Amino acid sequence: MQRTVAAEPAAIFRILSDPRGHVAIDSSGMLMSAEGGPVTAVGDTFVVHMDREALNDYPMGRYDVTVSITRFVPEREIAWTVLGQIRPPLEHVYGYTLEPVDDGTLVTSYYDWSASDPRGRTPGSSR
Repeated sequence: MQRTVAAEPAAIFRILSDPRGHVAIDSSGMLMSAEGGPVTAVGDTFVVHMDREALNDYPMGRYDVTVSITRFVPEREIAWTVLGQIRPPLEHVYGYTLEPVDDGTLVTSYYDWSASDPRGRTPGSSR
């Protein structure tokens, strides 16, 4: 998904690298709060307090996940995987790329399952 945002890449990147920014821009309603400081490198982590009940689809209730940064290019790209209790781990990646354009920044959101365990991609799987 892409959208042009009337802001400089640096301003958008500050939101994406701050755990509280993830909560602020969450459109699912699942992210309740976050703990940790802004991330600055691949391997940095923070904790997000989740509530799956907000989606009314799968009765997981409240739980925590650890967000682990997998790609970090200041003002250009940030990506992460979610570490949780599911085994084998999902190993899916969420990310954003930022590209300066005349009227702000072209923000591209992506979601990549290509490295995930095949057992999590079978028909009927809750993943």
